[in-house]
Amino acid sequence: MKAHSSRKRVLIVGAGIVGLATAWNLTRRFPDLDLTILDKESGPALHQSGRNSGVVHSGIYYQSDSLKSRFCLRGNVLLREFCLRENIPLETCGKVIVAFGDDETARLRRLHDNNSHLVSCAMIGGEHLRELEPHCAGRAALHVPDAAVVDFGAVARRISEKLLRGGHAAIWNETVVGVEQSAAAQRIRCGSGRELTSDLIIFCGGLQADRLAVLAGLNPAVRILPFRGEYFRLNSRAAQLVNGLIYPAPDPALPFLGVHLHRLAGGGAECGPNAVLSFGRESYDANVLNMRDAASTFLFGGSWRLFKRHWRSGLDELRRSHDKARFVDSVRRLVPDIAAADLTPRTAGIRAQAVDKHGRLFNDFLILEQAGQIHVVNAPSPAATAACAIGEEIASRASQHLSA
Repeated sequence: MKAHSSRKRVLIVGAGIVGLATAWNLTRRFPDLDLTILDKESGPALHQSGRNSGVVHSGIYYQSDSLKSRFCLRGNVLLREFCLRENIPLETCGKVIVAFGDDETARLRRLHDNNSHLVSCAMIGGEHLRELEPHCAGRAALHVPDAAVVDFGAVARRISEKLLRGGHAAIWNETVVGVEQSAAAQRIRCGSGRELTSDLIIFCGGLQADRLAVLAGLNPAVRILPFRGEYFRLNSRAAQLVNGLIYPAPDPALPFLGVHLHRLAGGGAECGPNAVLSFGRESYDANVLNMRDAASTFLFGGSWRLFKRHWRSGLDELRRSHDKARFVDSVRRLVPDIAAADLTPRTAGIRAQAVDKHGRLFNDFLILEQAGQIHVVNAPSPAATAACAIGEEIASRASQHLSA
């Protein structure tokens, strides 16, 4: 790390979109900051930030008093401003959340009533739904006109480029193996033997966030469980059947939103993801087993309590992963004209989801602090949309550490 006694030193561990947006906000708030980004990969956004559906979330799903709601709403605005300034394609294509019966329609009405004061949305009937999405089935829908898509990997890479052009440093291919504190500074040890010292370390480790917190001496009371999300690209014929984002009505008993269809910012369309518990935090191939990660999951009591609570949906996800016909059935429920031959698999993604010892998903962002350190322990969807707002929040908290 560069040495300059008059400048405050900040080290950010993790070059996903949250870590990079945090770095960007810090450098704007503290122009003279000596900032370094460190990541175990060869470049930015190689995990969750670059392996997602690209949906710019509106905030319709989240409780209005949650960090998810607050940061998603603010982050949406900041993301759009950044993409406009940087000429990064962001397409506002709208979303329909589709209901097929009275129970699902009632769920959508509750979503509307709970969030319509924050998010532009409207309940629509089947006829209006077909005007927006002519090939979509369903009796009714919740229409969210401002929903959008973007390439979050491209956003992260642009922030990284701007930081490096601004004179800040990036260290790639280094893994954190130790964290030490002293009255004078924070220090990390890397797997190569390298040591880095800083006034403040901000950990944005994504899939490794809980492990980094434990290395630093924290007890976050949650464990990160990895859920692999498999996607299929639609061929040109099927892509023409999708105008925007088509989602099923969410089931409040289930932890994820279900398989949906979505346009892509660069053109074309995809469907997915499912949500299958992975045997490795970075095992994008379903056949790859990471013994350390698998043991971490299956020796954690919260995992078994989660399985007991959601075993039916978990089994359905597993079957859908191993049987393309089942996956296609989920897609065809929304757009019946799509066929199995229209779908080609693309690279999977893995979601980092914090679970507590009782088997409950921690359904909000979780940021922990101790002297000289800030840890983003849980940043599930909509973290990509919310990243710039999360970065604002961390920059605000960082100012207290740096002024101490």
